[in-house]
Amino acid sequence: MSSFVLSKLGQNHIDEISDANNEPTWLKEYRKNSFAIYQQLPPEVSPLYNKYSDANKMNPDEVTFSLSSDSTVPDFVKDRMNELADNPHVVQIGTNIHKINLSSELKSKGLVICSIQDAIKDHSDKIKKSLESTDPKTDKYTALNNAFFNSGIFIYIPKNMILEKTIHLISSLSMDQTSTISRNIIIGEESSKASIVQELYAPKSPKQQAYLELLNVHVNQNTELDLITLQAMDQNAVNFSTRKADIGRDGRMNWYLGLFGSLLSRYKIDNYLSGIGANATDTEVVFGNKNQSFDITSNLIHIAQSTSGRVLEKSVLKDTSKSLFKGMIRIEKEAHHTESYLAGHSILLDKGAKSDSIPGLEIFTNDVKATHAASVAQIDDEQLFYLGTRCLSKSDAQKIIVEGFLEPLSRKMSYQIRAWITYLIDSKWLGRELSIKSDEQLKELLEVEETRYRETDIFGSHYKYR
Repeated sequence: MSSFVLSKLGQNHIDEISDANNEPTWLKEYRKNSFAIYQQLPPEVSPLYNKYSDANKMNPDEVTFSLSSDSTVPDFVKDRMNELADNPHVVQIGTNIHKINLSSELKSKGLVICSIQDAIKDHSDKIKKSLESTDPKTDKYTALNNAFFNSGIFIYIPKNMILEKTIHLISSLSMDQTSTISRNIIIGEESSKASIVQELYAPKSPKQQAYLELLNVHVNQNTELDLITLQAMDQNAVNFSTRKADIGRDGRMNWYLGLFGSLLSRYKIDNYLSGIGANATDTEVVFGNKNQSFDITSNLIHIAQSTSGRVLEKSVLKDTSKSLFKGMIRIEKEAHHTESYLAGHSILLDKGAKSDSIPGLEIFTNDVKATHAASVAQIDDEQLFYLGTRCLSKSDAQKIIVEGFLEPLSRKMSYQIRAWITYLIDSKWLGRELSIKSDEQLKELLEVEETRYRETDIFGSHYKYR
């Protein structure tokens, strides 16, 4: 299939994609309906956010797609593949699923990890239900992904499976400068538990590449899923991700985002708490420099009673980088006894950096607890002066203040996540390549983070009843 440019998409391209993958008729019609919606919608649906959006940083004349991209594995991905060893993992290069590592033991217990094309053939009922649960009218790029996805990953965790090993998803844009539209679906059946780490990379490219993702997560009754995203793409790339979680009774969905790379990162997360006792947590760390732009939306939609949600986003911005945090807590009429919290905080390290936070509440019932917060500030000159008197350079002083700014956030993360995020922050601060490597520095960070709060917990329990 020949390459096609984002600015010149047409229904003929849908026919090419569907025919090449031998897709069922219902999916072809679904694509065409979504494309019609894509053509009608503006880049930012809400007029409130339109003036803040940097979505036009994605150049539709440079971003090109193909059904079959270059499958060459970049060196930094090869390093990660060697480090993952026997852990269940998927390696995605452009539109190609390069490798799926799944032990026969886990496969026999019902765990499924496969490409979205294979899932459409082998699990069509689950895929169709998931696709139809996504409304393309909510966002232009949701409609785009529904219409033209040319790759994707499907993960199915069966009932009662407690997965001890972490599933790793390694995705990199291809070396031939084409972009990827990925349709990812994760289903956790009743009383299951799993942790998934997604790493996003992009090779250096003279022209703009894009990784566009639409992710559906289904958290069924009494299920707990952790999804950690570490985005370390080259700064000439663009990363759009639209995510939706449907959370059933007593289900728990934990999102962790570490956004460090790309020219523009646009993330939208919708949590639908539709079962009694459902819980959603969204913890996000953003570190921008140069002319990077981060556009983050996180929504908590409380539908059932006795649900709880928590969103906390923190941005650290250098040079002329920008961040925009948009969040909404919506509590429906039947969602009594809900507790929800949403906050976005930014620290500006340079005068050219900029941040906007727009949190909101929509409450349609009583007997609930809901609050939001936002703050944007520069580093206190007195703090820098004080640390300077302790023989610290300005850069080292700023780094210590940033670590203190992020520290309350890291308490909510596991020690592995804290170590990975600290490693990427250090790499970016020092101008190193953004990728996770199991070197001596990472090993030291893992050792430190594993014991970081242990002494505090010991002393806290010791003095609790004194």
